[in-house]
Amino acid sequence: MKIVLSPNPYRDKGLRAAQNAEKVLRQAGAETSMCFPFELEREKLEVPSHLEFLPEEEAFRGADLMVCFGGDGTILHAAKDAQRHGVPVLGVNLGSVGFLSELETTELNQLERLVQGKYRIEERMMLDVSIRREGKTVHRDLALNDAVITKGAVARIIDLEVKADGVAVSRYSGDGVIISTPTGSTAYAMSAGGPIVEPTVENILVTPICPHALHARSIVLDRGRSVSVRMGKLSRKTAYLSVDGGKAFRLSASDQVELHRSKSRARLIRLTNRSFYTVVNQKLGRT
Repeated sequence: MKIVLSPNPYRDKGLRAAQNAEKVLRQAGAETSMCFPFELEREKLEVPSHLEFLPEEEAFRGADLMVCFGGDGTILHAAKDAQRHGVPVLGVNLGSVGFLSELETTELNQLERLVQGKYRIEERMMLDVSIRREGKTVHRDLALNDAVITKGAVARIIDLEVKADGVAVSRYSGDGVIISTPTGSTAYAMSAGGPIVEPTVENILVTPICPHALHARSIVLDRGRSVSVRMGKLSRKTAYLSVDGGKAFRLSASDQVELHRSKSRARLIRLTNRSFYTVVNQKLGRT
């Protein structure tokens, strides 16, 4: 079995967690390789000199699965990389919350179960996101958590219209809107007052951000809906689209953001039998 290790060096200082995991996996009989989860300036990092980091394509060649070390942002990025290569991913939490992670750094000995085949794969719904401008697609992305449309720094509020299959769902003014998957229901959408949804369910969640309306509420749509968001026709204010917390794309007043369930699916590895609700209670400090 070949396993790709992908550590975030800003989270995993000295790559201690990654090296401990590598030791566990090799002792269990696995072959390992390492690559960074995103582009980094190697010369500015304090990385052990004896470790070899391969380019993504080379690291994933012949790989069976991936283990990622970092917070939810790192795992989000790595999960999409792994999906492109048809490889499932297991997250090790080095962040503050870690809803997407399966293990803590104190549980690395459990990684030997990967080599023994004692794990299951959980599939998660994703969203295809595109921006249409004057009849042309000018930007595409893939969301595991969410696509967020927010106001610019200068604009006080923006006017938004949300449609599902071409039918108006809601119109309101506010700071923006979050279109999320069930996986993303425990991220920004939850902070904005959206519902917590089991991550293996398939729905599309629409949650307004600080709406200036009493009637504005989070809405749960069927997975087959095609969602579109456009700023009000008279709006001259600036808005931005950010997918899974990535780099923001500036929207023009005439742009339409379109979202629908993707054929691509994230595949997360599960080693434990922890209930989703047990994890939610632990992560949110209820127990």
